[in-house]
Amino acid sequence: MTAMERIGFIGLGAMGRPMASNLVRKGFALTVFDVNPAPVQALVAAGAKAAKSVADVVEGADIVFTMLPDSPDVEAVALGEGGIAGAGRDGLLVVDMSTVDPATTDKVAAALGEKGVGFADAPVGRLVMHAERGESLFMVGASGNDFGRIRPLLEAMGTTIHHCGAPGTGIRTKLVNNYIAIAVCQIDAEAFALARAFGLDLATTLDVVNGTTATNGHLKTAWPNKVLVGDTAPGFKIALAHKDMSLGVEAARKAGVPVFAGAAIRECLGLAKGSGDFAGRDFSALLDHVCSLAGLSPPRLKESGPEKK
Repeated sequence: MTAMERIGFIGLGAMGRPMASNLVRKGFALTVFDVNPAPVQALVAAGAKAAKSVADVVEGADIVFTMLPDSPDVEAVALGEGGIAGAGRDGLLVVDMSTVDPATTDKVAAALGEKGVGFADAPVGRLVMHAERGESLFMVGASGNDFGRIRPLLEAMGTTIHHCGAPGTGIRTKLVNNYIAIAVCQIDAEAFALARAFGLDLATTLDVVNGTTATNGHLKTAWPNKVLVGDTAPGFKIALAHKDMSLGVEAARKAGVPVFAGAAIRECLGLAKGSGDFAGRDFSALLDHVCSLAGLSPPRLKESGPEKK
């Protein structure tokens, strides 16, 4: 990436806004757009320039990042009326960081390539709190030249960058990663609801599990700071976990890979998504959902619990 390149950012939601903010803070010339004016105004106050449309972003940028909710949104922004393809030009590079159907990634990459526009996919690992601190993890699918071009920008937004291969490998790596992370969260929820039903001491049970091969990141680092202390404010919403597991199960079906556990867990997530206010809660709240189905009060560590361990 040359020092003179201009950066565009489309999609300033829970993850996009803090990542764009890190680019501004680190001195990059940034033009931003979102259908919600509030995060645009916040970025402008931090030093970014507001665009009036997707095409306006493209016209004022050499590299454009997109961070959007789902596959139809990415396709509309990239290929729809007034989208990137229509305003694109030779030398423009589009980097999609959304979690979408790999078929969408392939379609967008091919269509933009026909217009002379470069494409990379760089979906994001870790949570909102990591994005806010500039500690995101990126799984990048890009040519070698494009990867070198965007690496300084990714370094401004994160601490861990994996070049997974050609365009399309980033999103496929993300689906594999999220398949495991989401499935394990549901399994943990059921296991610790069972511990609650047995009347076991939560802190002792965590000590045992974290000392065997049953240990995992949810129980060791995430849950003790989230659901187990009563914090289910969304870092990664149950609705998004359902979307990502659905993408993984559907991608596996297309690839001819049987994913029996994943299909069952997708149904569990769908049930949680449709129950009360669970859709908008952090996916660690799957524990609370399983407990509610069992008629149990959700287990909580005492405030001093994690520090005693």
